Amino acid sequence: MMVRSDVKGVRVFPQHADLSDLAIIVVTYGSPDLLNEHLTRTAAEVPEADVVIVDNYHDADSRRGIRSIADQLGWGLIENETNIGFGAAVDIGVGRAHDRGASWFMILNPDASIGRSSVRALLDAASSAPLTLASATLLRTDGSVWFDGADLYLSDGSTGATRNRPASVAGDQVAEWLTGACLVTGWDLWERVGGFGDAFFLYWEDIDLSFRVRALGGTLIVVPDAIAVHDVGGTTQTRGARAKSEVYYYYNVRNRLLFAARQLDEHVARRWLLGAAPAAWAILMRGGRRQLLRSLGPWRGAARGTWDGVRIARRELRLRRRLNRE
Repeated sequence: MMVRSDVKGVRVFPQHADLSDLAIIVVTYGSPDLLNEHLTRTAAEVPEADVVIVDNYHDADSRRGIRSIADQLGWGLIENETNIGFGAAVDIGVGRAHDRGASWFMILNPDASIGRSSVRALLDAASSAPLTLASATLLRTDGSVWFDGADLYLSDGSTGATRNRPASVAGDQVAEWLTGACLVTGWDLWERVGGFGDAFFLYWEDIDLSFRVRALGGTLIVVPDAIAVHDVGGTTQTRGARAKSEVYYYYNVRNRLLFAARQLDEHVARRWLLGAAPAAWAILMRGGRRQLLRSLGPWRGAARGTWDGVRIARRELRLRRRLNRE
């Protein structure tokens, strides 16, 4: 179930948890400038919260920069020797923060920032009922809405903003999900759902997490009064450019099929597999047609993502059938 407040400017959730019980978990990959620009601002807004950085290794210079910031500000720092992916890094960060005494966790992109009242509203929402996962409303730097709820269309695996859902689409034809860019959760839910896991590496892990929270009987909440500002693309593409990275295309195409094989009925997953090529094209078009004339990277990412996604999904489906027979 997705829950929203219809009352702007009014706190609708009772306070159940204290900000001193909260840890902010940020995964970095070569982005010390983003920490200086965004996370320092957020940490100053909630000084009683713990901060844990998980640095997926990018290069020596960025590692030194991230280490310097963490040392200067007293933040916890986990330095991975390689890039282990977003989900696995978050899991490590949440575990470390729990060991350091936190019982509530805000997962925040390094290119996002959020103020104190919004953090408070998110924590209130997440602690208002058991098994609740809460997301902020995310705005771009120009003030436009980047996220205020999202839908996964179960017919074909496409996604869209919940606010733009056609009236003709029934509720059982979509699965609502929360972005991993700014989430708050408690330890009980995180432990029970098993965190993100490492299967997706990048992209779709938040859709998968939302799906599993709902399967547990949990609640997804978008909090309209909790506003985070997201410097969209700061971690994945050249700022101001529509084109996206080869990595973006590869994992979005691949992980769509992995998710289907893991979470959906087999006949639905097979329908997604049959639509793998047109779905890959639709994902490519998020970056526009001009990019396809300038670089082979997008083509390569989509082609490899389709090949690997089909192969992995078929393997997952075979495994499911074998386990069901046993």
